[in-house]
Amino acid sequence: MNILEQMKENLKQEIRQAVIRAGLAEESQLPDVVLEVPREKAHGDLATNMAMQLTRIARKNPRQIAEAIVEGIDRRKAHIREVEIAGPGFINFFVDRSVLTEVVTDVIKQANDYGISSAGQGQKVLVEFVSANPTGSLHLGHARGAAFGDVLCRVMERAGFAVTREYYINDAGNQIHNMTLSLEARYREALQLESEFPEDGYRGRDIIEMAEQLVKDEGDRFIQLDAEERYQIFRKYGLERLLEKIKEDLAKFRVHFDSWFSETALHQSKAVEESLNELERLGKTYEKDGAIWLKSTDYGDDKDRVLVKQDGSYTYITPDIAYHRDKYNRGYDRIIDIFGADHHGYIPRMKAAMSALDFDPDKLTFLVTQMVKLYQGGELVKMSKRTGKAITLVELMEEVGVDATRYIFASRSSDSHLDFDMDLAVTQSNENPVFYVQYAHARINSVFRQAKERGLTVQFDEESLSALILEQEYDLLQKLAEFSSEVGTAAEQMAPHRIVRYLFELAGQFHSYYNAHRVIQEDEKVTRARLSLYLATAQVLKNGLNLISVNAPETM
Repeated sequence: MNILEQMKENLKQEIRQAVIRAGLAEESQLPDVVLEVPREKAHGDLATNMAMQLTRIARKNPRQIAEAIVEGIDRRKAHIREVEIAGPGFINFFVDRSVLTEVVTDVIKQANDYGISSAGQGQKVLVEFVSANPTGSLHLGHARGAAFGDVLCRVMERAGFAVTREYYINDAGNQIHNMTLSLEARYREALQLESEFPEDGYRGRDIIEMAEQLVKDEGDRFIQLDAEERYQIFRKYGLERLLEKIKEDLAKFRVHFDSWFSETALHQSKAVEESLNELERLGKTYEKDGAIWLKSTDYGDDKDRVLVKQDGSYTYITPDIAYHRDKYNRGYDRIIDIFGADHHGYIPRMKAAMSALDFDPDKLTFLVTQMVKLYQGGELVKMSKRTGKAITLVELMEEVGVDATRYIFASRSSDSHLDFDMDLAVTQSNENPVFYVQYAHARINSVFRQAKERGLTVQFDEESLSALILEQEYDLLQKLAEFSSEVGTAAEQMAPHRIVRYLFELAGQFHSYYNAHRVIQEDEKVTRARLSLYLATAQVLKNGLNLISVNAPETM
């Protein structure tokens, strides 16, 4: 428990004791003590409406109740320097902020571990994200999902969840069939043979380059093979190369997976048939017009869904049901799917299918990442200048860098649209939020270098912390103290953008303090205290940037 949480618990306990001592209520009658941070700083650091909550129990005017509570609080134990009653009976507390200097000690002692939260309590969580069809390069939409999913996993791990990252490989189905036919057509073209390109084929540069490499490595030997044998060779070759490229691109983007789950393996294990049999056994399917339907309207879907078509083939949802059944059977406490903006309709039908299989649908959470618009030179960028096709993740990383790309994608809630200004992302100014936060860390390190040049030792000095008495110092200390609870909240709410917002606010408070107050003073104790505060601030900035896998540079 960090110092802020400890202070809140102490204050809550004092409020409870004051109520009982004043005879306002029995312990069994006490409602939960709610402490909130007032919107305006003038109204204190914390506030409670306990007096209003006790009106019916105490049968007194809320202001009278508030006065009795205030009278009975041991301010020393609660670390309170001032209390005021406002409005109909709100109690505003101004905490003894000198206690906040303890946060510097906590940060320095815990170092890279500072910010760890126990909110997750070891719950097992499976997070599936990206899961792009292996038919070409990852594009802009995949990039946002990759950044969001990875940062969410990092934050949840920091908050005490046991997280498994999973990529579902869609390697069985029409997309892979079309990729294979496209590769075969390009192979024939590379050999200058007549070819017919499939109507729904993939025309990307990836397929052309693979075909050219095949000709370079193998010549024309595949032309003589039986059509089915050639098809299987091209299918295997294309899948392996495209998946390898996806893994390489994700690694460059600092995204790694614990599990790569193959749809083909799902079919080979008979899991799809087993899921269908289970639904039939439970009486959740029926036959109509020669097809097999799921009774999904019984579970909140807007219409029943076809599972097996008249020709005996599966609809796309059928293997997905088997996949999610497998997820549940692996014993996770929570299952999170991160999808692109075009998957909204998928959610109710999959929830319905899991309910039909007697699984708890509340264990399954879908997070949808909205569209990204790229701007450069003030204009919307739709196509790559190099290829004339959609912008790829690799091109974006090359253009603006991994740090900026990850930071910007992680900076907004997944369900909000994102305008990505490529010019701003590479600007070396405070207008660029990535630069603004990283510069705070670099700026602190530049001060350390200056101190060393003057013969000063840059190290933590606990005895000097009492010299931190300025309002801006207390504000900075309070912000540092909030980090652990911010990590816990971001994980519980599955809102990793909160970490980016926290870092931006912390950087802002630091820059303001830096501009207003010199570190190196004639007063040696003040100098040591401020260097210690800088050490703690640098550590928290580094820990926060590490959560979003963005570098904390020492020079810029």
